[in-house]
Amino acid sequence: MSIAKDSTSQELSPSGQLIKPIPGSYGVPFFSPIWDRLNFYYFQGHMAYFKSRISKHNSTVLRLNVPPGPFLASKPHVVAVLDALSFQVLLDSSKVDKTDTLTGTYIPPLSLYSGIRPLAYLDTTDPLHATLKTQITGLIVSRKEYVIPSFHKIYGSLFDSIYDKVESSGPTEFNTLSQSAAFDFMCSAFFEGALPSVAIGPSAADMALKWLTFQLHPLVSKASNLIPWPLEDILLHNFHLPPCLVKSDYKALETYFTNVGESFLTDAEQVGISRHVALHNLIFATIFNAYGGIKIFLPFLLKWLVQGGPELHNKLSKEIQSVIRPENGSVTPACLERMPLTKSVVYEALRLNPPVEYQYGHARSDLVIESHDAAYKVKKGEMIFGYQPIATRDEKVFTNGEQFVAERFVGEGEKLLQYVYWSNGRETDEPGVTNKQCPGKDIVVLVGRLFVIELFLRFDTFTGEIGELPLEPKVTFKSLHKV
Repeated sequence: MSIAKDSTSQELSPSGQLIKPIPGSYGVPFFSPIWDRLNFYYFQGHMAYFKSRISKHNSTVLRLNVPPGPFLASKPHVVAVLDALSFQVLLDSSKVDKTDTLTGTYIPPLSLYSGIRPLAYLDTTDPLHATLKTQITGLIVSRKEYVIPSFHKIYGSLFDSIYDKVESSGPTEFNTLSQSAAFDFMCSAFFEGALPSVAIGPSAADMALKWLTFQLHPLVSKASNLIPWPLEDILLHNFHLPPCLVKSDYKALETYFTNVGESFLTDAEQVGISRHVALHNLIFATIFNAYGGIKIFLPFLLKWLVQGGPELHNKLSKEIQSVIRPENGSVTPACLERMPLTKSVVYEALRLNPPVEYQYGHARSDLVIESHDAAYKVKKGEMIFGYQPIATRDEKVFTNGEQFVAERFVGEGEKLLQYVYWSNGRETDEPGVTNKQCPGKDIVVLVGRLFVIELFLRFDTFTGEIGELPLEPKVTFKSLHKV
């Protein structure tokens, strides 16, 4: 790493910024990480936790502790990058090693994955990374034409059912009903055979969610109003929940994916991936990456639509109806490109509420991180952490970055997509074997657009109530006005 110096012998970054010491501290070992965890989850909340430290140190690059801390994570110390510019180091595979960093400073028990390390936990330098990512990408590409009809069938039915429930029984929660629909949709889109709600039973989505919970519980808080926060902190943030409690659920999921994924497993064997490794990567990709992402993202998208009110609803309804009606009500890939506001709304929701909020990586070597105002040295091996909802609300990039602006990415606004990082990469980049960008990036955006379209093909406006759940907002429909 070559460092220049100015006339006063102060070190400068490659772009000429002054290199400063990284502010912040890790406090007292053991005790400070626990106190910081309590602030993060209960006393301050995620956003306030980071903003208070940015304000205190007048820097968006700083040293701090991240949860869960003791006893689950013995090394909670990170260098946090909390602006749109410094965050980009986490997207550069030549600068950061992402081995076992998906969930940050802890790793779920590998018995949850039948002893294998899924693709998401592998660095790009791992010999298996390129082969697995190629196979997963191949599956997505081969089934892309099934996404639109599968979504229309399953979510069209869901919206019709919600309307009937609102009309007959009053306010109806979206999240609970969407949970099963999301799992059925993902499996319908990517596999032949029976839907999980049929092959496994009505509890299939609950099984998938339970398995996700056993991996992510150290990052969750306020899971139940019935449990006092001190007890919740002890139960969720100090020890792994016993994997044996989810073993029978995972076995049922394993049987299902063995059947519907036969073609994928056979193809994987032909390129040297064992069926065992291929199967458990398929389960992880479908449930953790795809189902988990949609389960979290769609309620956030719906939240912003509810809060957009009649004015936004009218604009979206007019755009969608004007494009779809000449197509005899059919949604096609070509007509999607004629709905710029719909697409912008989806990108704006992904900017504000990415399905995966945290990004981590170890510095491959000594390097310099640059923010808008300064530069900082990071030592080889240090954990770098980014909290994406802060980085992608950076007011030096996004005007009124804290606000939902439906038209933000329309026209010239599309240039700002390079600062939308929800997919572990810039929205203007493409997933590949040399990076860690989500191979299903385009599918998630497509699903978001289809969600908005299916909603406004049926209803020209609606009202709802927004609540809080551990991973996503709770959205309850109060009224729906049919087109």
